[in-house]
Amino acid sequence: MNFTQPVPLSLYVHYPWCIQKCPYCDFNSHTLGQDQEKMYIQALVRQLEQTLPDVWGRPIQSIFFGGGTPSLMSEAGLDTFLSQARALLGFQPDIEITLEANPGTVDFEKFAGFRQAGVNRLSMGVQSFDDEKLHALGRIHSSDEAYQAVEAAKSAGFDNFNLDLMFALPNQSLEQAVQDVETALALAPPHLSHYQLTLEPNTPFYKNPPVLPEEDLAWEMQLACQSALSEAEYRHYEVSAYAKNNQACRHNLNYWQFGDYIGLGAGAHGKITQPPQGQIWRTQMPASPGGYMNMIQSGDMGRQQSVSDQDAIFEFMLNALRLQDGFPLELFTLRTGLLLDSIDAQLDLMKFKGWVEIEESSLQLTQTGKTYLNEVLQLFLP
Repeated sequence: MNFTQPVPLSLYVHYPWCIQKCPYCDFNSHTLGQDQEKMYIQALVRQLEQTLPDVWGRPIQSIFFGGGTPSLMSEAGLDTFLSQARALLGFQPDIEITLEANPGTVDFEKFAGFRQAGVNRLSMGVQSFDDEKLHALGRIHSSDEAYQAVEAAKSAGFDNFNLDLMFALPNQSLEQAVQDVETALALAPPHLSHYQLTLEPNTPFYKNPPVLPEEDLAWEMQLACQSALSEAEYRHYEVSAYAKNNQACRHNLNYWQFGDYIGLGAGAHGKITQPPQGQIWRTQMPASPGGYMNMIQSGDMGRQQSVSDQDAIFEFMLNALRLQDGFPLELFTLRTGLLLDSIDAQLDLMKFKGWVEIEESSLQLTQTGKTYLNEVLQLFLP
């Protein structure tokens, strides 16, 4: 691997606790127990200090607090972490700092505290505006609380926020799916994530599946909701992401463009490119909050693994092909350190099948290619 330019760098911070775990969720989250926030933040900062030699001199362009339910953090705790992170790392002047929020855990005062601490973007897990569907999903908030959370966020000064919505919910009709999107649009979010409920292994829903809409109906829901979003002038820029006024999520774009990111916290993954060594490293922290804190306290850096050429190719395509407008071909070399001719055979086959268009040094999947994305990705498997 030969890297000619620095790779953009972001920071992901995992907050592993929830009030209760939703039956569809396969993220690393744990039921909220005794207050461990102070110890956990100390571990996050210590891990960041241990990571500094690998990223020295590279400014952070975005931070994302995910979970779990990061909005359970105290305003003071969040401020403490960001203050120390800012002292350790160089933040770009226009840094994007996103925090995931559960509508049932926030109010104006908390949003105002997060805003004052430096958070400038929220991602709210609404999922649905139908109370019956929220109950079926095991969510702790009601539709009224979702409305209140959005208004509280706006009042606290957040003009950049995302609403998460799911479709193909238990016993959901086409009309109900579209109504959820139209209700969200009435709240004028700059960004909306819209994705299908899937049954992930090791979740209660996977063990005891609810009655979900048939595949054909789920497809109708997706098309109808996409149409509503298009009419409202939301740009569909990634498989499940829509934005207005150029307010695409910069943090997620860095993932999809195969940028680097430090992964802090229990269960967090990271990706760090080291140009002098011609290597990409993956990092992974233990999933248990207690195990994570004990490991960091002992000075252990967690699991690290070098990414092979073939894995880099697959991971790049797995992310970049999600972008609806494609990507410039030079990005492949800039992010993987490999020459484009290493994937000539796959590109030729994609063109033969009508899955891809390559024009003016850029690559974009055709509508057929987007429909058969899984088959496209299989061409790049190691």
